[in-house]
Amino acid sequence: MSSAEVAVQIFRKLESEDFRILNIIEVAMAKWEFVPVEQIHKYAKVPLERVVYALDKLDKLNLIYRTRGAYTGYTLNYAGYDCLAINALVKAEIIVSFGQILGVGKEADVYDALSPSGERIAIKFHRLGRISFRQTRRKRGYIREHSSWLFQSHLAAEREFQAMKLVYEAGVSVPQPLSQNRHVIAMGMIEGGELSRYRDIGETSEVLQEILCNVKKAYIKANIIHADLSEYNIILQPDGHILIIDWPQAVKTDHKNAMELLERDLKNVLVFFSRKFSLELTVTEACRYVIGEAKKLPL
Repeated sequence: MSSAEVAVQIFRKLESEDFRILNIIEVAMAKWEFVPVEQIHKYAKVPLERVVYALDKLDKLNLIYRTRGAYTGYTLNYAGYDCLAINALVKAEIIVSFGQILGVGKEADVYDALSPSGERIAIKFHRLGRISFRQTRRKRGYIREHSSWLFQSHLAAEREFQAMKLVYEAGVSVPQPLSQNRHVIAMGMIEGGELSRYRDIGETSEVLQEILCNVKKAYIKANIIHADLSEYNIILQPDGHILIIDWPQAVKTDHKNAMELLERDLKNVLVFFSRKFSLELTVTEACRYVIGEAKKLPL
């Protein structure tokens, strides 16, 4: 069971004092790897026995880790961090309930959820740290070597949410960014499947043209490059149109490696279309179109 599943199941069991203790630990983790009970008690401003009771409860619910050595201390795990983010989104009237898992990846879990108006939305929990630190840092240049995975996941969610807002406002086909709290993003519903899963996508040239048109909008109107684009984060929706997801690695067009990253995105897509659908287009042709040097694609 993933930490998000744990958090979703036990969220309703938590009381305001439990959330306060979790929040105190979260804040104090900026200074302590494991926050001493004395420090938690200091900021909780309730009798020590109530703090100890809450810590035992949270520990039994697997929302925190405990260490015993020179002192007894606690730190959040992903499930505890999930509960804090869920609580914030509920209080902000973004979500009222969770449904099923939509997808589990190396670095994120995505859930189906309902908004207060009854609209289905998607909730993405960033999960950096599932793969090795070295591999994660190589993929994401902004990763800091000596900060926690919770902080890194928070940073990834912030970056993705900001990029999604920019490209969404530019008319790029992405899920509507609704809200972000800590390492969690609430967005419009994601329906359909990854492009990689389909054997038949209809008019292949039209699908490719739509993908490149959206890459162009992101580049020219939002000054954003996805920087991790492939058939695995392009969703083919039930209506045959595409949706581009997973933007935490996005960079601005003035990034020092902008053209290299753009060409890599395009190459990933074009190699997939060539291999699976025998549709040929060169990276140079696609790049000239995306950056505005060519008005049409030779498709």
